[in-house]
Amino acid sequence: MNAVGGFCQTFPMRVHLGSDHAGLELKDHLLTWLIDHGYEVVDHGPFVYDELDDYPCFCLRAAEGVAADRAEGDTSFGVVIGGSGNGEQMAANKVEGIRCALAWSEETAVLAREHNDANVVSVGGRMHSVDDTTRFVEVFLATPFSDDERHVRRIGQLSLYDTTQELPPLPDSALRGPDGSASADA
Repeated sequence: MNAVGGFCQTFPMRVHLGSDHAGLELKDHLLTWLIDHGYEVVDHGPFVYDELDDYPCFCLRAAEGVAADRAEGDTSFGVVIGGSGNGEQMAANKVEGIRCALAWSEETAVLAREHNDANVVSVGGRMHSVDDTTRFVEVFLATPFSDDERHVRRIGQLSLYDTTQELPPLPDSALRGPDGSASADA
């Protein structure tokens, strides 16, 4: 058993993959790499190169897979891949319960897990070498959430906004003007 992000997990850990044509080769590489490293992989496609395919078809399915697993109490993660990773991240973040972070370095991959408890990572296949993006995915999957109170609080504010559409209250420091006096908006 392994405790990850507040869940207990029996290995192998499941990883959902989705991409578009620009990320297909990297997705296929990551599929093999993940299997070789003991992960259970669910490939949501694409399965052949089609320069006219659309990333939402595949990345939404990968994110839905992660959300469904987590709703059942299983820890799984997702990796979405495109040319830049930007659109793929936006698509994954449309799925309720998903926090997808765009990783462009080892540090951003680690911080996505430690500070934001991200459960999906997006990488740009045209932005980095295969070795670099593989490393981003590796450190993302290996890094636990810190459970630090400030990070838990911030994630809670985002989750509450998702359900209520109400903005979190401003801190006292934001209610003062630049000179320290009360703001006219207060």
